[in-house]
Amino acid sequence: MDRRTWAQDVLRCHLCETPGPPMYCDICHIHLCKVCVGEHISDESKEHKVVTFKKRGFAPECSKHSKKLCELYCEQCNIPICVQCVSSGEHIGHKQVEILKTLQSKKDVLQRDLDELEKLIYPKYQEIVSNIPVQKADLHQNSKKLTTALDKHGEDLHREIDIAIKKLKSDVDEMESKHLVVLDKQENEIKCSISEIEQSIADLKKSLNSNDVSLVSTYKSRVAEFRILPPKLTVSLPRFIPQKINKEQIYQQIGSLSALSIKTEEHGYTLDSPGAESCPLYRPLIDVPRIITDINTEYGESNRLDSVSCLSDDEVWTCGDDNMMRLYNLHGELVKSIQTKSGKIPWDIAVTKSGELVYTDYHDITVNIVKNTQIQTVIRLRGWYPLYVCSTSSGDLLVVMINDDEKQAKVVRYSGSTEKQTIQYNDKGQPLYSSENYTKYISENRNLDICVADYIAGAVVVVDQAGKLRFTYTGPPSTTKKPFSPLGITTDSQGRILITDGNNNFIHILDQDGQFLRYIDNCHLDYPYGLCLDTRDNLFVAEWKTGNVKKIQYSM
Repeated sequence: MDRRTWAQDVLRCHLCETPGPPMYCDICHIHLCKVCVGEHISDESKEHKVVTFKKRGFAPECSKHSKKLCELYCEQCNIPICVQCVSSGEHIGHKQVEILKTLQSKKDVLQRDLDELEKLIYPKYQEIVSNIPVQKADLHQNSKKLTTALDKHGEDLHREIDIAIKKLKSDVDEMESKHLVVLDKQENEIKCSISEIEQSIADLKKSLNSNDVSLVSTYKSRVAEFRILPPKLTVSLPRFIPQKINKEQIYQQIGSLSALSIKTEEHGYTLDSPGAESCPLYRPLIDVPRIITDINTEYGESNRLDSVSCLSDDEVWTCGDDNMMRLYNLHGELVKSIQTKSGKIPWDIAVTKSGELVYTDYHDITVNIVKNTQIQTVIRLRGWYPLYVCSTSSGDLLVVMINDDEKQAKVVRYSGSTEKQTIQYNDKGQPLYSSENYTKYISENRNLDICVADYIAGAVVVVDQAGKLRFTYTGPPSTTKKPFSPLGITTDSQGRILITDGNNNFIHILDQDGQFLRYIDNCHLDYPYGLCLDTRDNLFVAEWKTGNVKKIQYSM
């Protein structure tokens, strides 16, 4: 064959020039067809190592014994070794594995790190940094509003207050400048981290595309470092507080800007490794629970408050006896309100992991989700009525429902609109839940148990992920003043179960195995109903009678 055209031709057997040879000699570095393998290894003047073409180059030459290929890997010494290295005795007692297995296992680690960086960590960093321009825009918009308010007040006060107005404007600019410095600093730090992540991704791809064992072996993962997400900045933007004009006390009566408050808030969590169990911070119970905030809402005697569900640490969704779902902040200010699609009362609400509001509509026999301002029906039932709902850690919905003649009750798991699981009976074929149309709030625990507070049964019914009954809680060993009447239920990061007891105005706290731990009975609760928790295990309690929402700290 003309050697000038060799590079343009397909691979050929070194001996017979058959195209597409499937074998390769790692020592002689030549391609072989299967027919010629026997002829090649019959040359006993030197050693041969014939492997499939895909496995060529996996065995590097030994650094101590020339012409010897390393087919093993010493895990204690962390180096490739050949047969002669083994026979020399210097690796006696060391764990030795096939080098191909070692390379593959190390590449598996690299691939996992690459997947986590590309699919989880990198997008999360991008999401966090993308929110900073929004904060800047809000900051600028707020500053413009403050300036406008100050201008209007300055016109009313005329020339007597020009100096004071200029001073306040200066304060606004200074606050904005200080805030921008903090935001710019965080943005630069996050972008620097993103650059490092991009470099790690590039290095991992380079290692994955290489058969160089030494290069792969020297890889040191930084994924644990990158899992610790940047802190979240929470800023209390200043407000202008005008006073009634009094020329004699002009400077005192103008008002003032509230102080600029910039709080660096850690996310409170680190991204979990894929497949790894979450390890939350340890939060023991405190001796005396305390009320942090008492949120006044428009609910009350004419419109009873039923359900609460946290959107964030600062905002909570509510619903009661009318057709509106209302979002309040910790100051009791109405942030947003949404009317149900049917115009009927929402039976229960929940917030998904992505922050979307879900509600059940008993009269319309539907389960709906609110995306932005649009309401989409995800589940429409026939012969069954949806009551209570929760969103699970996997993104599924668990819906408590009863049939149309109120003789059966069950819990159904949905993935989107698809029914995945039904939980209705125990091992003896007996119903797990009462069938009457009364409260049956539901919550998924950290260990994936499904917990239902069954008011009519006077019990909390807990089944495992497969729907098998684990235990039933009917109250602590020592009797309370009145019978246990479970209403709302939620679970915290430690796997503890919290249940409102409407008859006794208590909250029961259990461990994940149903053992009674303590009451919350010192916070002057007035018929506590729905419950939810924020990311720091602060408890939000809906009071059915007063319409207030109490935020309570009960753990460290």
